[in-house]
Amino acid sequence: MAVANNPTVRRRRLGVELRRLRENAGMTGEEAAERMSWSGSKLSRIERGQVATNSDDVRDLLELYGVSDPGLRQTLVMLARESRRRGWWHVYGDVMPERFEVYLGLEPEASTLRFYQSQIVPGLFQTEPYARALMGAHPAPVSREEIDRRTELRTRRQELLLAEDPPDVWVVMDESVLHRCVGGRGVMADQLAHLLELGERSHITVQIVPFTTGAHSGLNGSFDILEFTESDLYAPRLVHLENLTSSLYIEKAKEVRVYTVAFEHLRTAALHPERTREVISEVEQCLRRREEEEPDEK
Repeated sequence: MAVANNPTVRRRRLGVELRRLRENAGMTGEEAAERMSWSGSKLSRIERGQVATNSDDVRDLLELYGVSDPGLRQTLVMLARESRRRGWWHVYGDVMPERFEVYLGLEPEASTLRFYQSQIVPGLFQTEPYARALMGAHPAPVSREEIDRRTELRTRRQELLLAEDPPDVWVVMDESVLHRCVGGRGVMADQLAHLLELGERSHITVQIVPFTTGAHSGLNGSFDILEFTESDLYAPRLVHLENLTSSLYIEKAKEVRVYTVAFEHLRTAALHPERTREVISEVEQCLRRREEEEPDEK
C-alpha cells in the first residue's frame, strides 16, 4: 500500500481501508460507532479522511472488525501515525481556515481540476494584487500582516501549475468576472494578462460563458471538481463548494454526477478557448486605455 508523501492522502487511504473492513465485518457505521462509544459523525469523518486518528483507535477498530492479519494491522497503524504528520501548509495555520486544510492536501493529488467561477478569478489563477484586493474586501477584519501571509500561501499553492507533471486544469468563468474590476483598472488588466499567459500552457484551458448565453447551469454558484486516477484512494471525483464560513465536499456518485453534467453544459455554452482569448484581450486593452486616460487613484 504505497502512499504519496501527503498527510491528507494517508488519511483518506486509511479511511477507505477502515470502511472496507467495517463493511466486510457486516457492520453499519452506526453499529460500529456505538460499539466504540463514539458519535456517528466521528467515525464518518475518519472514514472520509477528514480528520486524523490515532493508532490506538485504529487498533480498537481492527479488533472490532476481527482483523487478525498482522501485516495489514501494522500497515494501518503506521498509516494512522503518518497521517498525523503536518503538510507544508500547516506553517500557515495562523491565517488559514481549518476547513481549507483538506482541500490543500487534495488539490495536488488530483489528475484533473475543473473550476467554475461566477464572480471572481479562481484562486490558482489570481495575481498577488488581485488576491490582496479580494482579501481586503472580506467582511471579517483582516490585518496587513495576515494578508501578507495569506498571499504567500496562495503563491506557494500556485506552484502546482508549474510542476513537472501538473494536473489538467479547465477553468470556466462567467463573463461578469472580466468586468468586475477588482483592485482597480490596472490590477484587473494585469490579472487578465496573467489569465492569457496561463491559458497558453498545454495543460490549462480557459473559457468564458458570455452574457448572451442567458440562463445556464452555473447560475446556482461556483464549484470545483477534483478528479483522481487513484480510485482506491478516493472516490474518482469529488466536488468542493465554499462560502464565507465553510467548505463542503461532495463524494456521493449521484450528486457528483449532477455537477459533472453541469460543468459539461457550461463548457458547451462557453466561448471556444480561442474566442475566449480574444474577449479577454479586448477587455484587458480597454482597461489599459482607460487607465492611461484616467489613472486609478492609488
